[in-house]
Parts: sequence; C-alpha cells; structure tokens
Amino acid sequence: MAVLIRTSDLPAKRRHDAWRSIVCDTLGPLDCRIAPGAPLRGEIVTGGLGSVTVGRIRTSTPHSVHRTPGMIDSGSPEMYRVVLALEGSPRLSQDGRDAQLSRGEFAIYDFTRPYELAYDSAVRLAVFSFPRDLLALPSGAVDALAAVPITAETGAAALAVPLLRRVAEDIETYRPGSAARLSGIVTDLVSTAVAEHVELTRALPEDSRRRVLLMKIHAFIDQRLGDVGLDPATVAAAHHVSLRYLHRLFEAEHTTVAAWIRQRRLERCRAELAAGGNRSVSEIGARWGLPDSAHFSRLFKSAYGMPPAEYRRLNTVR
Repeated sequence: MAVLIRTSDLPAKRRHDAWRSIVCDTLGPLDCRIAPGAPLRGEIVTGGLGSVTVGRIRTSTPHSVHRTPGMIDSGSPEMYRVVLALEGSPRLSQDGRDAQLSRGEFAIYDFTRPYELAYDSAVRLAVFSFPRDLLALPSGAVDALAAVPITAETGAAALAVPLLRRVAEDIETYRPGSAARLSGIVTDLVSTAVAEHVELTRALPEDSRRRVLLMKIHAFIDQRLGDVGLDPATVAAAHHVSLRYLHRLFEAEHTTVAAWIRQRRLERCRAELAAGGNRSVSEIGARWGLPDSAHFSRLFKSAYGMPPAEYRRLNTVR
C-alpha cells in the first residue's frame, strides 16, 4: 500500500497541481476540476489485491473528475471500476444516468467510456479496478447497470459491501498469497451482485434475460473452480437448463463451457503465481481445479507461452 499524496505534507501553492498529477497518473487519464482558490485537503492511497487495484480517496474539498471522449483511445485499459462510498455522497454519471451514492452503496462503471465522479462535500471512497477478463461480465451487462446504486440490503451485495470496505481499509496488512485469494472472492461477489441487481431491478427482454443468466453462470463457475468435478452437466443442472441450451449460450460468446472453465482456472492460477506466496506451483494448480501438475503445466504454457514456474519467477510482484 502506498500513500501517493497527503495534501497536508505539501505547501499550499503546490497542492492543486500535485493532486491533479496523482489523479491522472494513477486513476486516469482524467480531468480533475477544482474551484480556483478552494483550499484542497485530502489523501490518495493505492494498493494491489492480486490483479485488482484498490484505491482509497479522502477529501473535504468539493471537486469532480471527468473522463472525456478525448481521453479514450484504442490503448485505454480494458477495465471496469467499482466505487464504494465509505463516507459522504459522491455522484457517478455515465451513459446518461446519475448515481447519488449513500454511505455503504457502490456502483460499477466502464473505464473505456466517458464518466464523471463528483463530490459536493467531504467524502471517503474506495475504488476497485478490475481487468475486464477477470470480472467476467458478458457484453452489455455494465451497459445495463453503469451508474446505478447497488445497496447492501440483500443477496450477494450484502456480502460484497462489508468485504469491499474491509479490504480497502486493511489492504496494507495482507500478505501476497492472502491478497490473491481475496481478489478471487471480491471478484466473485461483485460479479454475482451485478447479476442479481440487473435481474431484480429491470423488466428484462429475452436478450437481457439471456445475458443475466450467463452472468449467473459465470459467477457459479468462478465460485467452484476448485471443484475438479465441475463440468457442463453440473452447470446446466444447477441453472435448470438443458445442456444444449447451455452450449448455445456460450457459442454466442465464441467459446465453449469447458474452454471457459479452463480459461478461468488458468487466469486464477496466473494471478496467484504473480502474487507470490508460499504455495508450490502444483498446489496452486490443484487449488483451482487442475490437480494433475503435468497437465496444468502444459495448459499454462499453451495459454501464456511459458511453464507456470517460469512465469512465477519472471512476474512475481515484489
């Protein structure tokens, strides 16, 4: 965990420029707008949770950050963000919708599209950045839910909100192996909360219902990656659909059920390898449903161009 800026440590004349620079370098590129002459007070802290980036922002100065169309190009990171209101009432705007978040609410948004995040008074926020392939939301899911408040009242959100808050507050205390495991849990809960919220708050047409079902199936798979018996028949039975219909759902995503399960297992293995920790390569493979170490090594090398042990050596975050 790194404290990137604490305005009390800087001369008043440098604070605005330093704040804008930190926001753009770590959360942007973004346009940070602060009223001229407004006294800037705040702190930005960031850290890593496996492949998920976590930031804490505290400020008592009303201002806003904007991601404008001119800041988005083909090289923009493919990621989704979740903002959780720890204190105060930030406002998130995207795709013509506005979410005025209350304490304990969160909202998701797409970093590859314009948005605005504004604070009219003092706030404390937690911002989680998820690579798109890690969060595993089908196309159109975030379109349906961008800048919509998700509360902690029921379902997966009731589990996700306390966990997101605790992770943001304590992230500097986690060892790499624990951080990698927590990354998976956080990802699972956010994915499931999004799927549940879309289903509960919209009268969905057939195409949207299909996407929601696929989100729930993705979350189901992610929660059971360590089960070596996880297969298409298990997934179909759990969601009360035929194997044929299940395969049709995944054909629309240009993949197969088995290939998706394999891909998600390898992604989790890769994240844990890069995070370090004390588990052996074979233990990591077994943890994510690939107990045959030779088979795991072949699959990993085919996907990432090198055996898992070499990947760990070259990519461990130190």
